Amino acid sequence: MKNITNFKVGELIEPKYVIPMCLTYKQNNVEKKWELVKSHDSVSILLYHRDKNAFLLVKQFRAPVYFNNKKDGITFELCAGIVDKDLDEFQIIQEEIDEECGYKVEITNIERVTSFYTSVGFSGSHQTLFYAEIDDSMKIHDGGGIDNEMIELFFLNLDDAKAFTLDESKPKTPGLMYAFYWFFDNKLI
Repeated sequence: MKNITNFKVGELIEPKYVIPMCLTYKQNNVEKKWELVKSHDSVSILLYHRDKNAFLLVKQFRAPVYFNNKKDGITFELCAGIVDKDLDEFQIIQEEIDEECGYKVEITNIERVTSFYTSVGFSGSHQTLFYAEIDDSMKIHDGGGIDNEMIELFFLNLDDAKAFTLDESKPKTPGLMYAFYWFFDNKLI
């Protein structure tokens, strides 16, 4: 990852992806106020590479992680994207696999696992988790994302995944951790 510098915190003007809001409501006759962010729903996918016996993850810089932990801000994640197009979730995740990872996976080979809510304290966005297996024959380009995304591909050997899940020195999302546990419970039987 390239060196990232010149951080400045400022007011959000004309937001493109999130809209800060204040929600007021009554709960048990008590007036309440909650600060929240309206955001897009998302899709993510656990990719298992058969030839390498490894998971294909993405590494990328996440400014909020850097802002909160003051380390490098690099996270390990599932291939993922926001639902911001008039396409079904299978089509969106298929595009993300292509853009971020450089693999062509047919929709019929993508399995829907489940869905859940993320960032429930301030956003409550909905994410759908998928699973697919890939191999070298499906590779169509190097991946890395589009529109100035700086995504690095990372292969995690299946034998190292359980230890990686609990390694706090590797910043990762709860969705990735859940996906690994789902895989070990459902695919390695």
